Amino acid sequence: MVEYKFNAQKLNGQAISGTLTAESSSEGKKKIQRLAEKNQLKLLTVEKKSTFLYKAQKGTDKPIHGEQKAFNKKEVEDALARLGYKPLSVNKKLLDFQAKPPVSEIVTFVKISAELLEQKLAYGEILTLLINDTQNLALKNTLKEINNELKKGADSQATFLKYQDIFGKFTAYMLGLASKSGNMTEIYLATAKFLERTQEFRKNMRSALITPMVTVFVLFLAVLFYVGYIFPETAKLFVRFGVELPPMTAFTLKISDFLMENPLLVTALFIIPPIAVWQFSRTDKGKYMIDQYILKLPVIGSLIHKTLIEVFCRVFYTLYSGSAESIEPIRIAAEATGNAYFEDRVKNIAIPLMVKKGVGVTESFEASGVFTETALSRFHSGEETGTIKNTALQLANYYETETVYKLKNLIELIQVGIAMFIMVVMILLTLVSAETATVRPKTPGTAAITNTIHGNIA
Repeated sequence: MVEYKFNAQKLNGQAISGTLTAESSSEGKKKIQRLAEKNQLKLLTVEKKSTFLYKAQKGTDKPIHGEQKAFNKKEVEDALARLGYKPLSVNKKLLDFQAKPPVSEIVTFVKISAELLEQKLAYGEILTLLINDTQNLALKNTLKEINNELKKGADSQATFLKYQDIFGKFTAYMLGLASKSGNMTEIYLATAKFLERTQEFRKNMRSALITPMVTVFVLFLAVLFYVGYIFPETAKLFVRFGVELPPMTAFTLKISDFLMENPLLVTALFIIPPIAVWQFSRTDKGKYMIDQYILKLPVIGSLIHKTLIEVFCRVFYTLYSGSAESIEPIRIAAEATGNAYFEDRVKNIAIPLMVKKGVGVTESFEASGVFTETALSRFHSGEETGTIKNTALQLANYYETETVYKLKNLIELIQVGIAMFIMVVMILLTLVSAETATVRPKTPGTAAITNTIHGNIA
């Protein structure tokens, strides 16, 4: 997120100023331009909030160095002067790039905040403590800015949403909402639980998919090197002396010749498709289609689907306060899943049915087509008995237990499958090599050459 400050003038000469945030610099400038055109304003200045490096000194103390975000140099100098420092130098940071903190740092911040809130500590004191103890520079600076803005009376939700590139959209929304709600501690605890589950699931998914994929890729490169370089050096000696090659050896040699004669084509076939899929996945349509297809994958699709329902139910439980105010919790819970297909079906099918036609929660969820029979059955019971909030929590806990257990079994199954795949590949390579070793010359004159070759192979 980027933040802009603008100064403008109305037609009657009145000066006005304001700030706004946007996803990118270009979007921010377009927003300001549209605002000026709509209200017939003459823009005087447009400044982007940037990071400034400063050197300042208080009295005869040793000069200090630091950095501060501001719209211009004068703001930093004035802020230092108010603190009793004399600015020695203030310069805009050339490479104003701030890496996103690791998820573990965000989880730690939210968990500690929740624990301190349970101990009835004031939120301002919690932020001060965590600012001093946080090691990650990006998170430390973000917490400083949030603390300063909240002290000035800024809206908590708007403040946290400005830093959604640091916290993530859902986390920023929840933390901002917590300050305005009556159950701040509960929302922080739920957010911490959500982040932990997301982190754990991604870690397990990496173990289940990424590690085996890397193993297979390295094996593929090894086989490619053997077939494309090592094997032909031996097999072509037989061809050169007119020795008839057995079927597997001849077929492998043809593959080798194709690889060596068409290196660009082979490279393109293995590089272009993944890049194309990656680029497609960055579009709205691509993300929607991929997220939809993921849920249909055998075995792992079911695990991902149930994890999405778990996340939905956990967030819904945290935000739901009664049937009269169920739409907003459902919308936020759908966004929290992070799956474009699941989110779209809930927001564009289930919610409109509830708002426009007065359809119940269970019927609306069933129409969306993204909830399991188990989930629909439990929601139906909860809706009839008026315990839909607790039902959501029970479902979340149930699916958490199930997915953790099944994912562990899946990881073991994949590891066994990869081991068997490697074994099959190695057996095939051994068979090809063994078959090559059985080649015999047609004429006595080549016996010495063949013996030499067999000796080299051995």
